[in-house]
Amino acid sequence: MTEQVPLTVIAKEWGRIGALGFGGPPAHILLLRRLCVEQRGWLAASEFEDGIAATNLLPGPASTQLAIFTAWRVRGTAGALVGGAAFILPGLALILLLAALFLAGNPPRWVLGAAAGAGAAVAAVAAQAATALVPASLQRSGGGPARIRWACYLLLGAAAAILTGPWLVLVLLATGAAEIAFRRGARRTSRTGDTAAPATRRPEGDTPPRTALPLLVPGLAATGGLGALAWVAFKVGALSYGGGFVIIPLMQQDAVHRYHWMTDGQFLNAVALGQITPGPVVQTVAVVGYAAAGILGGLLAAFVAFAPSFALVLLGAAHFDRLRANTAVQDFLTGAGPAVIGAIAGSALPLALALHHPWQYAILALAAIWLLALRRGVVPCLLAAGTLGTLATLSGLPLP
Repeated sequence: MTEQVPLTVIAKEWGRIGALGFGGPPAHILLLRRLCVEQRGWLAASEFEDGIAATNLLPGPASTQLAIFTAWRVRGTAGALVGGAAFILPGLALILLLAALFLAGNPPRWVLGAAAGAGAAVAAVAAQAATALVPASLQRSGGGPARIRWACYLLLGAAAAILTGPWLVLVLLATGAAEIAFRRGARRTSRTGDTAAPATRRPEGDTPPRTALPLLVPGLAATGGLGALAWVAFKVGALSYGGGFVIIPLMQQDAVHRYHWMTDGQFLNAVALGQITPGPVVQTVAVVGYAAAGILGGLLAAFVAFAPSFALVLLGAAHFDRLRANTAVQDFLTGAGPAVIGAIAGSALPLALALHHPWQYAILALAAIWLLALRRGVVPCLLAAGTLGTLATLSGLPLP
């Protein structure tokens, strides 16, 4: 940090990116790089690229963590807090306003049609999000037996998303831990015969990611209400690896079937709203919070979901180089990554089954062509789907 950048400047610039960041992480990364590297020169290009690599190793919303990290590089802890909040708040305010409109007790028919249309396209969006992650994950896994394990992890993630709902995170942790064990064993075998060195202590910094997280908190979750909402939001913010869309299987079972905060259709609407608003997709959790407990619930869910990102960056930013060099962390992500992709792809099935009418399936088919065959953008797809839904319902077709 070569200059003391005023906090007001950080609030303005990061807030602008939060307000204009339609299109998800690629748009956020582009805008942050343009600001910090090209326009202001606050960070060297290599520093920015290292920040991308490091934040992608962390659970939670990577583009939000990159926004927090770049603000930390510019102005330390105060900058991280101000910049991160400024990045999150515009999208959060908008998504809560839209949640109030779409989840109102008696919304206009055109609003219900737009929600049903946009929600119909969400399964295709999930499938597109999964396919986009496959090439990099395959390259990371390597060949031979590792490719077979990759396929197994993918299938396990898909099955968990369809069958286990909120316990998907256990599968993600298990696949990551399994890959650590496989690769550690392979490295140990490859060293056999080089020297007769005894089993040495694990090098400092080469310990597997801690999995002794409070995964089972029956007292908190069983109470329902705000305690359960906080737990669901925590899982979204602290235990989601591989991008924003893995929140779908993490949330759907709890929000719809366990606590009955939302219907299937309303959950589809929440996912669509998270896609068409600026800022991170994780803000979908605010819609779930609003459905559970109004504005207070939406704010609580957002706070709990984003708090781990601030904590991870503030506590770990100075050690990101060591994190990137940690073989156990790399191995864990190599195993968890395909399970995440499988979970995202698997979530498309229950999302599609949540649709009710033939015209919604027609919109889903058009969205699949747009996203998977033509490889076009998500936001235009959802806006067009919402428009088609409005036209369908205004023409007399039934609402879900």
